[in-house]
This record gives sequence, structure tokens and C-alpha cells, in this order.
Amino acid sequence: MTVSKIARRALVGALAMLAASPALAAGKPRVAIETDKGTIVVELEDQKAPITAKNFLYYVDKHRFDGGQFFRANRAKGAPGAGSIQGQPKPYSRRAPPIAHESTLKTGLKHKAGAISMGRDAPGSATADFFICASAQPYLDAKPGKSDAAQGYAVFGYVVQGMDVVKKILAGRTDGQTNVPSMKGQILNPPVKILSMKRV
Repeated sequence: MTVSKIARRALVGALAMLAASPALAAGKPRVAIETDKGTIVVELEDQKAPITAKNFLYYVDKHRFDGGQFFRANRAKGAPGAGSIQGQPKPYSRRAPPIAHESTLKTGLKHKAGAISMGRDAPGSATADFFICASAQPYLDAKPGKSDAAQGYAVFGYVVQGMDVVKKILAGRTDGQTNVPSMKGQILNPPVKILSMKRV
């Protein structure tokens, strides 16, 4: 056997091993969010934001988003098509303990158009509520400082399909009832149903 044939076989063998390795063969996890307005597919940054991505996949795999809803459309004033939509699991579903906050200063991820990020109160309080940016919202990124506001929100992936659906949800009627003054005029009426979420 010639040297070139040996080298060729070694190369083929190495490529086969790479293909067989789950860690190397598997790409970033993707999740299809099927709603009654259409389907949104998000790709998770599980290497850059591992805690947040793993938490989201926990709820997906437990089917706790099935029967959930997009309940809020936070539109930017004077900028048609700009803002974000907020989703949550089905009512009364069991929630896991809150997760540690993964700052965008550490992950390098940004609230650009299509970003999926975690809703929260104080940093470290996020459980399952999430939002998707229909437009760039850099004010949600972390900034130097120790205040809650400076910590920003935790981006953990991006929409790779279905931004038209995000925009459609954002444009929905928003005169729903709320006890939270800051959300007045942002509650979808009716909410958009999340029919299912699953890995794809």
C-alpha cells in the first residue's frame, strides 16, 4: 500500500470518528415554538450561556410550555415593528428553582433583533418567562455597575426562522387587563397560544 493510500484511509477514518462523536457532530440545540400564529425556531447558545440554555431546555423537554402563551407585546413608541414579545409556560405548571444570572458582559451575546432572553425581577430570579426581541434593544444589555438595572437580561439564543411570526404577535391587540402599571397597554388580548415546544 502506498503512502498516499495510507494517508487517505487515515483521513477517512478521522472524518468518520468526527461524525460519530456526539459532542462534535451535534450543533447548537434548536427549539420550534409552535403558536396559533405560526412557528418560531430558536437556536440556543448553549456554550456561551449554558445555565440559561439548559434551564430553557428543561422546560421544553418537560412540555411545560405546551399550553402556554405569549401574553405581552412591548412595542417601542414611534418605531413600528420594534419591541419584544413575552411568553410563559402553561398556567400553574411547576417551576424549577431560579437560575444564576448570565450577564451579557460575560457571554458576549447581545439583545439584537431575534434575541431570546430571560424575563426576571432581580438578577438571579429568572425561572421560565422569556422574551423575544423583534428589533435590536441594546438598553437591555448589561453595563458596568452593580445595580439590578445594570445587570441587564440574559440572552441565550436567537431566532433562525419565523421573525415574521414574532412581528405578527408584536402587532396584536394589547388592551388586556393587568395589575402591573408598567404593563398597561402591553397585554395581548387575546393572548397567543403556545401549542407546543420541541427540539428540532
